[in-house]
Amino acid sequence: MTQAGRQGSPRNSSGRGGADRNKPKGNTPRRGTAGGGFSGGSAGAGQRGQGFGSDRPQRAPKPREERFIDPDLAGSQQGGASERSSKPSSRKPAARKPGAKKAPGTPGALKPKPRTGAPGAAASRAFGSERFGQNLGPVRKPGRKKRPRTDVPQSELHDADGVRLQKVMASAGVASRRVCEEMIAEGRVEVDGQVVTELGVRIDPATAVIHVDGLRIQLDENLVYMVFNKPKGVVSTMEDPDGRPCISDFLKNNKNTGERLFHVGRLDVATEGLLLLTNDGELANRLTHPSYEVPKTYLVQVRGPFPQGIGAQLKAGVELEDGPAAVDSFRLVDSTPGHVLIEVVLHSGKNRIVRRMFDAVGFPVQRLVRVKVGPIGLGDQRQGSIRNLGKQEVGHLLASVGL
Repeated sequence: MTQAGRQGSPRNSSGRGGADRNKPKGNTPRRGTAGGGFSGGSAGAGQRGQGFGSDRPQRAPKPREERFIDPDLAGSQQGGASERSSKPSSRKPAARKPGAKKAPGTPGALKPKPRTGAPGAAASRAFGSERFGQNLGPVRKPGRKKRPRTDVPQSELHDADGVRLQKVMASAGVASRRVCEEMIAEGRVEVDGQVVTELGVRIDPATAVIHVDGLRIQLDENLVYMVFNKPKGVVSTMEDPDGRPCISDFLKNNKNTGERLFHVGRLDVATEGLLLLTNDGELANRLTHPSYEVPKTYLVQVRGPFPQGIGAQLKAGVELEDGPAAVDSFRLVDSTPGHVLIEVVLHSGKNRIVRRMFDAVGFPVQRLVRVKVGPIGLGDQRQGSIRNLGKQEVGHLLASVGL
């Protein structure tokens, strides 16, 4: 067949005959009309119209009905199709809620919900912008009987030569001065045990004791509070005559090296975990005094299997050479072949108390780590490191012993 014949063949759509066969018959819409395909275009382009090669008249598509979007759910719908749920929401649309049609600020109108992570979300809490101490919960005070307190007029708390209360709070990092004024007006601030609601009160920062929502505000910048994660093999002393590793070896690179620090309590050489370091003598005495019953949390590893009834026996109390001892709580954390991990909480400060109690029930301790003292925990702090407590943590720690 000649080349001209091949060009006119029905199998070759590029020829003249092929182009005529691909033209749609009937009332073909002109180029530019809504929904129509292009003459001589591809099949995909024509099929996107009303129908390729159809004799029916073209109809304009119906306008799309805008779907109602609940403002309360709009944030979750922006995450993409992977986060959308095919199930209908059980929440009532905002337009159907009572007071939805009322103007903001009028009686009965809907109140805007505070957004999580908004700039002012944590501003109403004392030291709300700090990294540490956010999850310590409410302030816990020791369950000791307090003497009846007589109401003192706020005028007697006023010191004409002192500093305004809201300025002292803002300088201590509690919050901005405006938020501190709101805290005072709401009755959330105590000075020397007396609630203050007047904004003009002046105090002496050197002698005044301030609490916000029960949280003690430490105004003495010379006091130091730190957490040390003691490794195994380190002696719980500042100096060791035998030359063994001690706490001072880990303080060499700390800026508070010149301060004379106390270690609160002791851990034996084989025990790891949390040690508090401070130069606040009153706090150190109260944390170690048995009358304040400061709880301490330990993770204990023993050989397995661990039979039932041992935990109840430890909670009921075991007899030791220096008297009976009991744990406050007992919880099985993990169990693997040959090893069992247990969490115990107790407030006793006797020497090697945890090891001696487990020896008494026939399960010698293989590894022992103290993870918490009062409200202060190790978290993800690495072994051998020292960090300063946040002001919110210090406030919880002081409040736990009645300071």
